Amino acid sequence: MLIREACVGNFIEAKNAEIAGAERIELCENLYEGGTTPSYGTVKKVLEEIKIPTLVMIRPRGGDFCYSPTEIKIMIEDIRLFKKLGVEGVVLGVLTPKNKIDYPILKELLKETSGMEVTFHKAIDEVINPVNEVENLIQLGIKRILTSGGQKTALEGSETLNKMIKIANNKIKIVVAGGITLENFEDIRLKIPSTEFHGKKIVGSLV
Repeated sequence: MLIREACVGNFIEAKNAEIAGAERIELCENLYEGGTTPSYGTVKKVLEEIKIPTLVMIRPRGGDFCYSPTEIKIMIEDIRLFKKLGVEGVVLGVLTPKNKIDYPILKELLKETSGMEVTFHKAIDEVINPVNEVENLIQLGIKRILTSGGQKTALEGSETLNKMIKIANNKIKIVVAGGITLENFEDIRLKIPSTEFHGKKIVGSLV
């Protein structure tokens, strides 16, 4: 099944994306900062009124993906809160100061996500060679990797994305991201044979 995941920053955008035909929502706030954790009220209302699956961003702030112990505690509390609400899945990522995946912290977060789907988000694009991380994330039970292949756009990262898709071999989903719009979607699909794609305008304008 082909999945177009619309990245949205509030309830209205989520509703518009559903109407426009998106198959899934990634719900954030502060999209200008790359997306941060949405409010409890926003998540609750989306779950009540949006019928397509919704994944919720767990990110306490914009900027880098190297978090303090306090920020990790905040992420854990948000995961617990949204789990009680019935959120289907969360989107998260953690790195070390040297831009490597922080596996000890990631495992700590994953302890809280039992029963939820987990997407490792575009923090992976900060890693020197994201291809090398695919198998490691499979072993941890991560369901998806959201990535533009280490580049600004999916088209620029297409070579790396295709390598990641080959290694994934349907054991983990590679969600292709980076500059994907309604207009270029079919062209990108031909160049990058994934089944899941992500973008703010992947089903047209959400304004």
